[in-house]
Amino acid sequence: MERDIHSGYNDLKQVEIEMFVETAEKMVGQATMSLDRDMLEGAKQAIANAHDQLSRARRQATGVDEEFLSHYEQKLAKAEHQLNEALR
Repeated sequence: MERDIHSGYNDLKQVEIEMFVETAEKMVGQATMSLDRDMLEGAKQAIANAHDQLSRARRQATGVDEEFLSHYEQKLAKAEHQLNEALR
């Protein structure tokens, strides 16, 4: 029974990570298309929030598998690179 609760917690953490990273990607896409300073700052904050969420998942050792975390870290790194290019 306890294992089911733990598994559900991991599912919730995965959904949270997906949400944070996908939100950051969308915000970066919109901000880099418009080059609006406020949108760029919002995208920068969304990336920071997603990094925090990924770091928290690693620190808490929630059971979210390594492949999953690596995949979303790579997606976030690409979005961050795109944003950094736009900020130049």
